[in-house]
Amino acid sequence: MAFALRKRGPSSFQRASDGSMTLVEHIRELRNRLFRASLAIMVGFGFGIWLAQPVRVLLSQPYCDLPASIDPDSGQCKFVQLGVADVFLLNLKIGLWVGLIIAAPIWLYQLWAFIAPGLHRHERRYAYVFTALAAPLFAAGAVLAYFVTAKGLEFLLNISGDDIATNLEVTRYISFVTNLILLFGVAFEFPLIVLMLNFVGIASAKRLLSWWRVMVFVFFAFSAVVTPTPDPFGMTALAICLCALYFAAVGVAFLNDRRRGRGKEVYAGIADDEVSPLEFDAEPVEAGQRVEATSPVAAPEPVAKPAPIDRRYDDMT
Repeated sequence: MAFALRKRGPSSFQRASDGSMTLVEHIRELRNRLFRASLAIMVGFGFGIWLAQPVRVLLSQPYCDLPASIDPDSGQCKFVQLGVADVFLLNLKIGLWVGLIIAAPIWLYQLWAFIAPGLHRHERRYAYVFTALAAPLFAAGAVLAYFVTAKGLEFLLNISGDDIATNLEVTRYISFVTNLILLFGVAFEFPLIVLMLNFVGIASAKRLLSWWRVMVFVFFAFSAVVTPTPDPFGMTALAICLCALYFAAVGVAFLNDRRRGRGKEVYAGIADDEVSPLEFDAEPVEAGQRVEATSPVAAPEPVAKPAPIDRRYDDMT
């Protein structure tokens, strides 16, 4: 028994990329993708609520490892809760962050599937590479922030003295740790901006390398501002990591310039304020051909008188 196969039409990606999709269809597709992303975030939020307590314990570990955090009466690490519902709201906040991380592959795919049809093929290839590099760089910054938090808390608690009992409020402490992790993770994305400037042709590798003194100063100044303590450990660790990532990005930019043949142009070795050399041609200029004299233009013929228009019809009919 033979079955007739129905010919499949072009996919929504193809119709969106070639411009055949209408505005209403674009809006309908955006609605569907937002619904799928929201559904994935809600499912991730459910898992995040279940993991909120272990994540809160993990974030509290840098403080609980310090001797000053141990309660002398119970021998346990304790925080202070100022409001009745502070811990409940904190668990909801942690669950939302964990849910966003768990559902990130789904809602990022939905976002990418809506944007990708408007990009060229090489632009989509670059986006894949940058996305693959962004996740491990952010994770590396988060891990560094976790260890910097431990060193910073040890410094801050030791300067308070033995006559002062330090009890941290739980919501402010978790906000402090999460903000530091987010800040360090975003700072580690800076090499991607450097590579983007090189890949689109705004800055060459040589120009990026010539900025290394300014960038080292900016990295150390930025690290001194964002690190929570005045001790040199956190500032130096973050600044050295950013400098290493910057020079690694410049190395990749050199490879990209060599692949594209940048720097081998005709005027590549000439400065912006330098006059380009002139080439003198010693070949003689031959005489041109003789031009014939122009003949007079004949007088135009008279224009015929237009025929009368029938008054029963106007000019349009």
